[in-house]
Amino acid sequence: MLDIDKIRKEFPILNREIGDKKLVYLDNTATSQTPGSVVGRITDIYEHTKANVHRGVHTLSQEATDLQESTRRRIQKYINAKGFEEIIFTRGTTEAINLVASSFGDRFRDGDEIILTVMEHHANIVPWQLLQRHKDIKIRVVDINEAGELDMEQYRSLFNDRTRFASFAHISNVLGTVNPVEEMIRIAHSHGVPVLVDGAQAAPHLNIDVSALDCDFYVFSAHKMYGPTGVGVLYGKKELLETMPPYQGGGEMISHVSFEGTSFADLPFKFEAGTPDFVDIAAFSQAIDFIESLGMDNIRKHETELLEYTTPGLLEIPGIKIYGNAPRKSAVISFNIADIHNYDLGFLLDKLGVAVRTGHHCAQPLMQRLGIQGCARASFAIYNTFEEADYFINAIKRVITMF
Repeated sequence: MLDIDKIRKEFPILNREIGDKKLVYLDNTATSQTPGSVVGRITDIYEHTKANVHRGVHTLSQEATDLQESTRRRIQKYINAKGFEEIIFTRGTTEAINLVASSFGDRFRDGDEIILTVMEHHANIVPWQLLQRHKDIKIRVVDINEAGELDMEQYRSLFNDRTRFASFAHISNVLGTVNPVEEMIRIAHSHGVPVLVDGAQAAPHLNIDVSALDCDFYVFSAHKMYGPTGVGVLYGKKELLETMPPYQGGGEMISHVSFEGTSFADLPFKFEAGTPDFVDIAAFSQAIDFIESLGMDNIRKHETELLEYTTPGLLEIPGIKIYGNAPRKSAVISFNIADIHNYDLGFLLDKLGVAVRTGHHCAQPLMQRLGIQGCARASFAIYNTFEEADYFINAIKRVITMF
């Protein structure tokens, strides 16, 4: 069993007070907090090993390069990719999806179709809409049922001879629904259609094996995995990445440049233009160490227990409506209470020390499908406790009395 009190000591921010109330941080779906070991790694690199990577023969540059590239290979092993060339560093999940939409989407032709779902984050909607400025492609959208699960019969029916791509979330950032991505990938591949999986919400909570999934692309962010901000990962099958043009141009991603023309570097560097955030990339390896030291199964178990403990307590509150009740669900609870605006609820909870997210959560099409403008969202991580869950429930009850 995990010692949650011991784990919490690795996160000094959890000792912070908001006003005169101890912080109860329940906005982990947006970003998780970062343990001291990761922060210490960042500081150590800045103090002892900061130099641009792949650019110099001097010792500091070589050391910095080794740190970045060892992290690449670490991630390759962590998600069970076949080769380090299949791991591309980006600034986050959003940039990774934009890279695929721009580069892989370059091959789409007028009349082609892409399948998305109604539960997608804006980051997996807008890049494909931007592509529509240049190509007359159609976006087909999979609906959900009342439990917040995808309509799989509709998903199957959307494939036709014009379907060129499918892109969907592994886990919904609003509903918490864990989608049947294995089945969805198999269905797409049976039609010869490649797939991108948005793993931003899955990578912090599930073991990810891209080879077992057989997905064509998988994307996620470090900052949701107890790591630094500004670092994302695009996994892509080598045979696909090799056929894709560069997403950006500049230093690092070239083989030779002249005014007559340019040739590009081999994978993975073809997609990594300019100076990367090599310090935070290197520190991401430390965050993976932290996750593996606890065990993803243990993390998942603790978070599920928090979800199953908190949900019944919330349902006792008069007027509450929880969105997303799928049997396979991550530790996310999105809700509204009677006619209390979600912003007012979040603002007053903050005065009691409870940090939750409010608004549309970058999922406005889903909000429209649910018939709401927005909602409050609480999301758990490994350092959250049952005492915090009780405090959260009681804080809501206290807020209700103010209206």
